[in-house]
Amino acid sequence: MVTEQNKSKRGSDVMVFLASVAGIILLNILAANYFFRLDLTEDKRYTIAPVTKQMLGNLEQEVVVDVYLEGDFPAGFKRLQQSVRETLDEFRIYAGGNLRYNFIDPTEITDEQQRNEFYTSLAQKGIMPTNLRATEEGKQVERLVFPGAVIKYNGKETAVNLLKGNLAASPDERLNQSVEGVEYEMATAIRKLAFQGNKIIGYITGQGELEQEQVTDLLGSLQEYYRVARGELDQIPSLDGLDLIIIAKPTQPYSEADKYKIDQFIMKGGKAVFFVDPINANMDSVGAGGTFAMPYNLNLDDLLFRYGVRLNPNLIMDLNSGFIPLVTGYLGDKPQTEMVNWRFYPLLNNFSKHPATRNLDAVYSKFVSTMDTVKAEGIRKAPLVYTSAYSRIMEAPVPLTLEETRMEVNPAQYQAGQQPVGYILEGKFTSLFRNRNAPAGVQQTHVQEQGVESKIAVFSDGDLVRNDVNPRTGQAYELGFDRYNNMTFANKELAMNTVHYLLDAEGLINVRSKEIALRPLDKVRVREEKTYWQLLNLVAPIMLLGLFGVARYYLRKRKYERF
Repeated sequence: MVTEQNKSKRGSDVMVFLASVAGIILLNILAANYFFRLDLTEDKRYTIAPVTKQMLGNLEQEVVVDVYLEGDFPAGFKRLQQSVRETLDEFRIYAGGNLRYNFIDPTEITDEQQRNEFYTSLAQKGIMPTNLRATEEGKQVERLVFPGAVIKYNGKETAVNLLKGNLAASPDERLNQSVEGVEYEMATAIRKLAFQGNKIIGYITGQGELEQEQVTDLLGSLQEYYRVARGELDQIPSLDGLDLIIIAKPTQPYSEADKYKIDQFIMKGGKAVFFVDPINANMDSVGAGGTFAMPYNLNLDDLLFRYGVRLNPNLIMDLNSGFIPLVTGYLGDKPQTEMVNWRFYPLLNNFSKHPATRNLDAVYSKFVSTMDTVKAEGIRKAPLVYTSAYSRIMEAPVPLTLEETRMEVNPAQYQAGQQPVGYILEGKFTSLFRNRNAPAGVQQTHVQEQGVESKIAVFSDGDLVRNDVNPRTGQAYELGFDRYNNMTFANKELAMNTVHYLLDAEGLINVRSKEIALRPLDKVRVREEKTYWQLLNLVAPIMLLGLFGVARYYLRKRKYERF
């Protein structure tokens, strides 16, 4: 006999049962229709930056990524390989089906001629091989590896080098730096192909700046992302319409009218990069028997001082420096050359953790000077790059002679410490022409005395962005390539990153700040397995609650049926 009390309990249990079933159904509906991902790793290795997600979500056509990191690699390269695969998996999800990738092993081509032709084609695209040495079954083996990818979109393609980082770091650290940079390198390449930039960069001439052939590689690289224009400053009424200007190694003084145009451009929010030599030094004069390096009169000191930096009339010598060819004798009538250390060419290999310079390789500088920051109200100053700790400061006039290469080094003279040679300045700049009338010869006579938010970068070496030119063919070498030592330094990456940072309103360059802890591969796997259990621990209570409600209903139902 079923009492009224039992009927009430039975009704209550039915409601619990129905609520539990409804909860499970609702959970499945939410899981099926609403996309969410949880990254429970300590260093957020699987978290894609919001700017990257937005860019991938705006793709109109399919992106195809061919990755040449397939094969059986040692643990370090396996980690890089796995990171690339996981990043592309994430990209594919946020791209909404508009991304597809393939992993390819170039060494699988059995025909030797076809394999060599394929290797050559990859090298021509910019994916250079590296010899990977490893121990297999107690034997040292070498394997050719192409740590790169080719990204294709709408009939265009670009190469991505995945083995990045600083060569001075240990192999494990460099591979970890490469892992940290995977998202940025891939996202930047996709943006270059799929989203043509509308920002305009002006390369300023008219004051003896680097000639066209000396900045061919930099301007060509910038044209892949931005629109680039050239013009003489004294022939331009104003710099309105530009987003950023580049001033590279001026050798002649700026007039007050020219400085006014630059100043008012920055006051209105324009960005600028200055690569300036405060002192006149060049190898042509050194080779002619020696000379004294004297300060330039560029008439830029007061402008930069107002913005917060001062370039000093000196030269830095550094024990960590580049090499130049020097004739050391003759064999018959043929000169014998030797590569000698030239301490006026510092190798810059100390960087801040700023997004523009983090995990950067060494940069080759030539005749670089020291910099100081000065008080500029409301301006944030961030150093970018430093000399080594073993530096020496030579005040102008600086004697330059090749005899310096033959002198014995006195370590006690090289104790000046790390010297910053590049800064990013951000904020609302104050005009140099505050409380002054506009100079004669300008069209815009209204002085904007206080600027809107803007950014500028200043480097104390004009040669940082100068590419060498092949004297036989007239063709420009890649920026940063040292033809004497057959090495490529990171000058172009430094310049490109700096421009990207100044113009990147979306913040993609900040993805370079991603940090991933360096851990052994087996510990990485254990940590990743734990994340799956952590995710299960979040869902399990809901499922158990539903099962408990179902079990409770049936147990109560059997109890009621006895009456």
